[in-house]
Amino acid sequence: MTEYPVEEEPFGFAGLALRPELLQALSGLGYEEPTPIQREAIPPLLDRRDVLGQAATGTGKTAAFALPLLNALDLDLGHEPDAGPAALVLVPTRELAEQVSQAVHKYGSALGVRVLPVYGGTPIGRQLFALKRGVDVVVGTPGRVLDHIGRGTIDLAGVRTVVLDEADEMLDMGFAEDIEAILAETPDERQTVLFSATMPARIETIARQHMHDPVRIQMGRATTAPGEMPKVRQSVYLVARAHKPAALGRVLDIEAPKAAIVFCRTREEVDELTELLNGRGYRAEALHGGLSQDQRDRVMGRLRNGATQLLVATDVAARGLDIEQLTHVVNYNVPSAPEAYVHRIGRVGRAGREGAAITLAEPREQRMIAAIERLTRQPIAIENVPTVADLRARRQEQTREAIEEHLGAPDLDRFRGVLGKLTEEHDLETVVLAAIKMLHEASGGDGDDVEIPSVARSPRDKGGRDRGARHDDRGPDERRGRPGAGRPANAGSARLFLGIGKRAGLRPQDMVGAIAGESGLSARDIGQIQISDRFTLVEVPERSADMVIAALRRATIRGRKATVRRERPN
Repeated sequence: MTEYPVEEEPFGFAGLALRPELLQALSGLGYEEPTPIQREAIPPLLDRRDVLGQAATGTGKTAAFALPLLNALDLDLGHEPDAGPAALVLVPTRELAEQVSQAVHKYGSALGVRVLPVYGGTPIGRQLFALKRGVDVVVGTPGRVLDHIGRGTIDLAGVRTVVLDEADEMLDMGFAEDIEAILAETPDERQTVLFSATMPARIETIARQHMHDPVRIQMGRATTAPGEMPKVRQSVYLVARAHKPAALGRVLDIEAPKAAIVFCRTREEVDELTELLNGRGYRAEALHGGLSQDQRDRVMGRLRNGATQLLVATDVAARGLDIEQLTHVVNYNVPSAPEAYVHRIGRVGRAGREGAAITLAEPREQRMIAAIERLTRQPIAIENVPTVADLRARRQEQTREAIEEHLGAPDLDRFRGVLGKLTEEHDLETVVLAAIKMLHEASGGDGDDVEIPSVARSPRDKGGRDRGARHDDRGPDERRGRPGAGRPANAGSARLFLGIGKRAGLRPQDMVGAIAGESGLSARDIGQIQISDRFTLVEVPERSADMVIAALRRATIRGRKATVRRERPN
């Protein structure tokens, strides 16, 4: 197997044996040094080897496959009417098709390359016209490419290079059969390039079936030099489920993102959260599978031109999005897989820009946070939800910043008469303070926020695993060797009655998990648990009793809604 050593020191694109026209285009775009994925992938691709690469969003993989693809084009023969494409790039979404198409066009501008994005959701006429005139590179979604094959409007017999970009996402979206059908229309001797953020077994299957002795490239996450701040600031806020909407609003108030994506699990959650954030004064838009392509385009247009501040989206709807002005990614729920977390946060901190990745985690999700840390080999800071005092301090800081912006305004003199009349009866400091107060209140003031209860953190052992989060089948009474029945609540505690017991299959760990998961109360704060056939008694701190009752009334325990109240005295 041919070896492709990676240079120890960075070198320019001139060391990659690319066409002068491509080097000229890169220089004009301000590109100076190739990224690690480009240094590793471009040499074997120029040698016409198949490449199987694992690289996250934002690592520069578009140029890694686009530059060799353009380098190999025989454009003297390709500029004939009805000429089929020499290269095909398959991507999961319309947005990514547009982005890759634009990149290929920019890189190949000096070559006069003809690139066409094809995707669904728009009239097909313009695509048909372009294909009739002849194209060199087609960048498309599998569904629309297969549609053109069925119509006989695209001929892949002359394709020399096929690229599967974001292959894992295409498989997740159900394009496996479409990809197989498309590859069957291309020559066996083609060059095949596959890039994927993750490498599930299905990707390996495609590699075995459709690639010839591929060069494997696996890019780890970028490391940070000692003393250098990471490009993506990662943090987790532990918060009970009932308080997550309020916590999200408070975190956003503190962070004040210029543009952010808030990831949710379901369409319903997206719609509910979008409405809540708009009610809080944010400019938020929903993005999920229930929107038409035209609606998606309008939403993305408003985000890019600054009319929208927050995009609330599901994973599927946000696939392929590349938003240059994005400053924050917020996980409203902890992703179900660590790889999904890595892919989400790859949307910020790109091209040297700084960004922030924020996650709201319920107490029971701390193990998943530990799993993410093990995968990324990076610690994630666990922060306290901002307090009312933090929020008010931030709002006052925003008032100060707003005043500073106007200190250099050229038309301040026209207000000197107003100031003069006010200072005739009041001292200058009082006048200024009154003006600041008026501005502060006009922008929202201190509000009537209430404190969000803090959540206990599970201590971690040296391997990053949570300790103290597991519970065996014995309740606290049995673990401590204390009988629970017939005893008054301990000092500072309240005893709660729940109308569910052994007949419903309730176990002590169910009770502990429900209270800790729903209210955020630490498992160590839960006292005696007495489970009878039809009811359960449990001790909680008096100061948290009402919060626990409210949380449990909203929850289901063992699949059932249960009556919850304070125990009535005998």
